[in-house]
Parts: sequence; C-alpha cells; structure tokens
Amino acid sequence: MSRAQVLSGAVVRNPTGSVSARIDLRAAAVTLVLVLLALAIALHSLASGDFEIPLPDVVRTLLGQETGGAKFIVLDLRLPRTLTALLVGAALGVSGAIFQSLTRNPLGSPDFIGLTIGASTGALLVILVLNGSTNQIALGALLGCAATAVAIYLLAYRRGAQSFRLILVGIGIGAMLDAFNSFLITRARLDEAVGAQVWLIGTLNGRSWDQVRPLLLAVIVLLPLAFWQSRHLNMLSLGDETATALGVPVERTRGLLFACAVALAAVATSAAGPIAFVALAAPQLAIRVTRSAGSGLASSAAMGALLLVASDWVAQRALPSGPVPVGIATGLLGGAYLCWLLVHEWRKGR
Repeated sequence: MSRAQVLSGAVVRNPTGSVSARIDLRAAAVTLVLVLLALAIALHSLASGDFEIPLPDVVRTLLGQETGGAKFIVLDLRLPRTLTALLVGAALGVSGAIFQSLTRNPLGSPDFIGLTIGASTGALLVILVLNGSTNQIALGALLGCAATAVAIYLLAYRRGAQSFRLILVGIGIGAMLDAFNSFLITRARLDEAVGAQVWLIGTLNGRSWDQVRPLLLAVIVLLPLAFWQSRHLNMLSLGDETATALGVPVERTRGLLFACAVALAAVATSAAGPIAFVALAAPQLAIRVTRSAGSGLASSAAMGALLLVASDWVAQRALPSGPVPVGIATGLLGGAYLCWLLVHEWRKGR
C-alpha cells in the first residue's frame, strides 16, 4: 500500500470482489477514540454516585462476577440509565447527520425541522389528556414524531422533496406545534404541568430495563440500515441530477434515509424526551475531528454517544446546584456551539 493510500484510506473487498468499500483510516481511528472515551465516561458514571463503587468492582459486576449490593446498584440502578444515554446519543447523532446531509445545511437537524416538537406534542397529549403510563408516553412521542414527519414530507413534496422546502415546512409546523404544546401546559393542573415540563427538558432519570430493551432493539435494526444507505449520501450532496447520472435512485433513497432518520429521532425522543442540540452538534463536531468530507455516520454516532453520556455525568455530578435533567446540560453546550457555528458561518460568508 502506497503512502497516498495510507493517508486517504483503504479499500476493502469481499473474496469475489463484487462488493467493496473504502475506509477512511483517520476517520476510523478517531471514531474508535470517541467510542473508547464514551465507554470510559460510562464506566466512571457506573462507579460514581451517592454510593461509590471501586472501578474494578464495577468491571467484575458487568462480567457477572459480583453479587450483593454492588450488583443491584450497577445493574439495576445505574446501567439502564447509562445505556440509555449511549444509545440515545448515538441515535441522535446519526439522525442529525442524515438530515444535515439531505438538507445540505448544518442547521438541518430534528431540533430545527420540528420532529422533536412533534414528539413532544404526542407525549404531552398522553401526559395531560390521557394520564398515560411511562410506556404510553413513549408510544405517544413515537407516534407524534412519525405523524409530524409524514406531514412535513407530504407538504414539502412537489415533484420531489427538495431540502429547502423540508426545512421551511418543518420550521412552520414546528412553530404551530410549539404553540399548541404551550396551550396544553397552560390548561393543565399545576402538578401535571410540572411533570410535563420536566419531560420537555429531556431527562434520563428513572430509566429501567423496560425502556432500554425496545430502544436497543430499534437501534440494532435502524443503525445498520442507515450505515448501508449512507453510501448514497455523498452522491446526493452533489445534487439530484448528478446523483441520478451516477445511478442513484434519488427519491427512493432520500425517502428511505428520511424515514430512517425520523425513526431514530423518534425512538430517542420517546426514551429520554426531546434532548436538545445533540443531533445538531454531534455531526458537525465529528466532521471537524475526523476532517472528513463525507457524511460520517459512524463518527457522528460515536460523538453523539460521547456528548450525551458526558453531559449526563455533568448534570448529575459536576454542577454546583446538584443533579438536574440532562437536557439542561446539553442545552448549555448546544447553545454555546450554535452561537459559535453562526458566527463562524457569518465570517466565512463575508
């Protein structure tokens, strides 16, 4: 392998040569580092808390070699929360990367397009109108996000769903749903409004294996599908005519990627509430650290998992005010990043 090949990447083929893929070695190495950092913070989260557990005991517990109080604290109390943070962060990172690639806009994420607001509407209807359980709230968020996505896609579709129409229609629908959510909260009882507001911030509190199992199943199904379709994302970014000339079924591919991104955002929101800014920041940060021009779904997933598990540790352990919902920490981080991004884009456009 030449020096140029080492710097640009490696090509991997199956034994018959019918399937091949190019691997960006720098992006792969950076993604591995991000995964290791996320796992390191996750292990630290499992060990820290009101009842400190030595890290070796945590590892032995995860390997099934520990019993008693440490096993209950690690496996039943802390591990579901930590796994939820990792899975939700990865799902939001990939969803944001797909939307930003499809819209060719760094602000094109489920937060801005209105999908998380639609999920919030579904959850609020269950909380405030139906007095539903935790699982019913998750289902309401899932259905709300899906219904919002269908409405956006149908209203934006005119001989194809162009990216700028998706963004504009999404912003409009999101504004109307946000007003409706505020109306629901103002008409609710005080205790119901407080509970709804906590969910709207985004929280990992009280997560159990009942929430982790369906989330894990959805991520196992959706992430490989997104990675498989990502081979067309770079060609779609060249424009519809160029992508069609290269043999990409544009509308079918865009629709499948849109559906996959919506499903990832929906399951993430149903599991933890509308976590702010992870879907926006993770793909852009991943592009900057990998220096990759591609969609970078794997690095976006790793960056999203790292951001959310680190934000959860900050929200629970590092803030002087004590434990707060993780959405507050991601909001602070994402707001600072959004200000930097807007200033950077403004300076670049001068």
